[in-house]
Amino acid sequence: MLEPSTFPLGRVRILLLVAITTIPGFVFCRVVEAQSSSKSSSPASAYQRGLAAISAGDLAKAQTELEQAVKANPRNADAQLALGKVLLEKGDIGTALEHLRAATKLKPNSAQAHLGLGQALLAANQADAAIRELKQAAQLSPQDAEPHGMLARVLSAQGKNQEALTEARAAVALAPKSAAAHDDLGSLLAQAGQFDDAESQFQLALEMDPQFEPARFHLGVVWLQRGNIAEARKELTTATELNPRDGLAYFYLGDACQKAGDKDAALADYQQAATLLPDSPMVQSKLGMMLQRTTDVAGATNAFRKVTELTPGDPEAHNNLGLVLMQRGEGEASVKEFQEAIRLRPDDAAFHGNLGMSYLQLLNFKEAEQQLREAINMAPNDASLHYDLGLALKLNDKLPEGMAEMRKAIELDPTLVDAYYTLGITLWQQGEFPASVEQLRKAIALKPDYAEAHYTLGTVLKQMNQLAEAAQALREAIRIQPGFAPAHTTLAAVLRQMGDTAGAQAESELGNTLAKEKTDLQGATFATNSGKRLLNAGDLDGAIAQFRNAIKLAPSYAEAHYQLALALSRKGEQAAAAEEFHQAAALDPKLKSTPN
Repeated sequence: MLEPSTFPLGRVRILLLVAITTIPGFVFCRVVEAQSSSKSSSPASAYQRGLAAISAGDLAKAQTELEQAVKANPRNADAQLALGKVLLEKGDIGTALEHLRAATKLKPNSAQAHLGLGQALLAANQADAAIRELKQAAQLSPQDAEPHGMLARVLSAQGKNQEALTEARAAVALAPKSAAAHDDLGSLLAQAGQFDDAESQFQLALEMDPQFEPARFHLGVVWLQRGNIAEARKELTTATELNPRDGLAYFYLGDACQKAGDKDAALADYQQAATLLPDSPMVQSKLGMMLQRTTDVAGATNAFRKVTELTPGDPEAHNNLGLVLMQRGEGEASVKEFQEAIRLRPDDAAFHGNLGMSYLQLLNFKEAEQQLREAINMAPNDASLHYDLGLALKLNDKLPEGMAEMRKAIELDPTLVDAYYTLGITLWQQGEFPASVEQLRKAIALKPDYAEAHYTLGTVLKQMNQLAEAAQALREAIRIQPGFAPAHTTLAAVLRQMGDTAGAQAESELGNTLAKEKTDLQGATFATNSGKRLLNAGDLDGAIAQFRNAIKLAPSYAEAHYQLALALSRKGEQAAAAEEFHQAAALDPKLKSTPN
């Protein structure tokens, strides 16, 4: 779905949807032309110097000169108009309004004065008053497209799409060679879902001006909406090249890359969009989701936290943050976010379910069961909620109730593979081996690459003394996941029972090696986390010792190298820090070779 901000009219030329801080240069040019024959008296000279300063882009000097001109002759409507527009350009909206109102009073038949006042009123968020002035400008200058274009933008912002379309078509009729006018009309048509007509207008805009970035951007988004990913990516890439500061172009380019399966490019584009639009909840949310999928949960946490700061009243923002905090193992923090989401939207079953799973992570079985039952009351046919409740009951040793919930989950969704798997484990733990095998085989049928299910099936078959089938299941688990240490160890036991001593020895040694590597990595992770706490507390030497210990346990653990580099950098050992940053980046490209 396209965001409402995707097709704002005048998106780059003039920001009119919320506020205006810029003004079209041609307005000043017209004033210059109209006054080129003015006499060179002192006030007129100040006025002419002001216009010259505008043309040179020196707004400070322009303001000084025009203020002098207005002071010398307050009834000089042209000076009032020019000064008002300079003040509007500089963001002094209140004072600009005073001078622009004066200009319209002094020259009530001046279309430019009413146009300028309309712009200033828009900047002051006085849309209705702005519309009146813009309509007056259009009446006074019926061959001028600009008032109609501005009216289209304002009316669109008010949701008056049909009126806006009328004005946009009038602008195109008056300025058929204006790329901006065609782009505005295309944007309105896209907002109305008339993508064929919108595409035609964007194409016409680009015929008028191939370098007109808004039309490139809008055409790219239309292609994206219609599923032409290759063309969308091409147009959006061109848009970012034409305007490297267009954050929305990078955002939608990220969408196009993601749909094309280029996840690395998509992530890079979302990150650039977030850099350019740091206060956009839409951009930060998409970046957080993308980072979460790439297992960069720290980056995802930062992005989702930013969203909650930008939109504290958005329950989805708190839910997303809660999910990534739960993924990081920060149960207490995730509970708070889910509770806030529920406070904002009490009747959301998913929020209650997530809170229940967060409590389960904290081994608070009572609260977990309560929240999951509340969720099921709200959504009784949600298979996942029944499965989660079954898991909570199982972990709380309420096995019969847990299995009943898992069977209910399977009844509601026969494709819920984890329900078969967990039910199979529960039946195995109760000694019901044949029933366990049945459920595990169903899980494997649904997900043939489920290494854990093959491993558990092999374990159950071993206990049933069906050694050949057990060996086959365990070998399949190892084929899918070669580093699965318990599968190697269990296969060694099966082979030993089958009389294959050499095979058993080889699997046993490999299993022990893999188990040691896993233990070392766990130790390295623990030491790194300890070092981070010491680093945050200011104990640099203690932190460095812990990071070096982590690297000794697991030399290829990138995070330990990165944290050691940070600690060394803070201690002033820049050469050693640079070496560790380089090593961290070589092991994990997601880690930068130098800190931010």
